[in-house]
Amino acid sequence: MGKKLDFTLGVLNGVIGDYLARTGNGLATEMRFVRDPHGGELLDLEREALARAHPEASSRVTLLLHGVSCTEGVFAFPDGSDYGSMHARDFGTTPLYLRYNSGLAIADNGATLAGLLRTLVDVWPTPLEEIIPFGYSMGGLVLRSACHLASLEQLDAPAARVARDARDASWLRLVRRAFYVGTPHLGAPLERVGRVFTRVMRSIPDPYTRLIADIGELRSDGVKDLGDADLRHDDRARRTHQFSLRDPRHPVPLLPSIRHYLIAGALWDDVRFARLFGDMMVPVPSATDGHVVDAEGLALPPGHVKILPGVAHLPLAHHPDVYTHIRDWYRDDRDDRDDRDDRGDA
Repeated sequence: MGKKLDFTLGVLNGVIGDYLARTGNGLATEMRFVRDPHGGELLDLEREALARAHPEASSRVTLLLHGVSCTEGVFAFPDGSDYGSMHARDFGTTPLYLRYNSGLAIADNGATLAGLLRTLVDVWPTPLEEIIPFGYSMGGLVLRSACHLASLEQLDAPAARVARDARDASWLRLVRRAFYVGTPHLGAPLERVGRVFTRVMRSIPDPYTRLIADIGELRSDGVKDLGDADLRHDDRARRTHQFSLRDPRHPVPLLPSIRHYLIAGALWDDVRFARLFGDMMVPVPSATDGHVVDAEGLALPPGHVKILPGVAHLPLAHHPDVYTHIRDWYRDDRDDRDDRDDRGDA
């Protein structure tokens, strides 16, 4: 019953979570860390509580962020494992899972996450050496929003009031690599289609079509943000009604201080369909931050991008091939880093 309730609340928050939060409804999900994706045990950010939950806490934490209208349970494999537990098995890390209200604006969730991570560094039972985030779908955008806030060097009003808690970037220096799975870095065209549809319906001078438009506008702020991958409130204010994958006026690039690894799903072998529909929710160019469009101008090394044929959006959250790539990337990355350290390279 608990898992079913969590699932229902995850869907509800994705659809109208912003409304629930604005009205103070108790069904609104508060952003919390969760011990595992099976029992749903919420963790208090206190040193003693974390030590009890993780008596053998590692100095390296893997952080898994779920997508829209779901919870951390989306990561669970049928055998009870998940990306976090498998990474702990292979590399001795401690997994944490973030549960959040996916109906809130991505910028708001990013600011809250930045504050939680700052606190986590202070209260983790052992000194933290690394935070390794896995962002699935919207979770990758929430992560990018938090990292963007933490990277800001100069803050001015009103941004300073919104992001003051994220200004201390001590946690960001611990994020040396990040993994994104089915994340719409350039936005989700299906949401933009819905945006244009409601606009057209509202323009028709008929009470029934306008009612349909009003119902369509009930989509949460978080869902609307997916259309253009709006990571900042400034981006939301400049939202357009176009179908292109990114509004060029407000790109927030991947931070150069982090090594980024991107995985996309594609249900079609045909390149044209793969680019347009991808995993049925996120087109391949969006899930790869545009890096499959122009091989000559890759901002990321080609080996940092993987496309899984025949895999839809939801299965990406618990697919063995996804973890195989994550495991190999992480192992190779650590080996390269160790080699550089042995040579004394910067």
